[in-house]
Amino acid sequence: MTVLTLSDIGFDAPRALLARYGLVLVQTRDGDAIPGSYWGDREAGIIGSTVYARADTPVHSLLHEAGHLLVLPPERRAGVHTDATDSVPEEDAVCVLQGLLAEVLGIDRTRLWADMDSWGYTFRLGSARAYVEQDAEAAWQWLIAHGLLDAQRRLQLP
Repeated sequence: MTVLTLSDIGFDAPRALLARYGLVLVQTRDGDAIPGSYWGDREAGIIGSTVYARADTPVHSLLHEAGHLLVLPPERRAGVHTDATDSVPEEDAVCVLQGLLAEVLGIDRTRLWADMDSWGYTFRLGSARAYVEQDAEAAWQWLIAHGLLDAQRRLQLP
């Protein structure tokens, strides 16, 4: 399966979604290195409140890196460069959050989870979907406690 990229969905909708949270999406030219990319190659990057991506960047990568900024209070975002956190609870929360953000963009979360699996994400239960549906209770509660979801686990859009 080919993963969904920004060339498939465009930059406008992701840019508008991120802007709602006070984030900026910058499109990097094809072939250029992506600033703030932890993994390099096609992976999205983060510096401060800015997310960088190219047309060949996977949507799951963009949403994952944006999710790292969303779970941080705005005052901590300013200090982010490339690596947002070493917190396991934050990382787990981001893995749940990126599926919810995908749905705002009109992408079924199961598609995003499949893309994560094919890209090489690994989870104890063998897949991103199994993790979110069966093993992520602490991440769901973390997102609720931090005001990103309501008690019914619905995304709280600004």
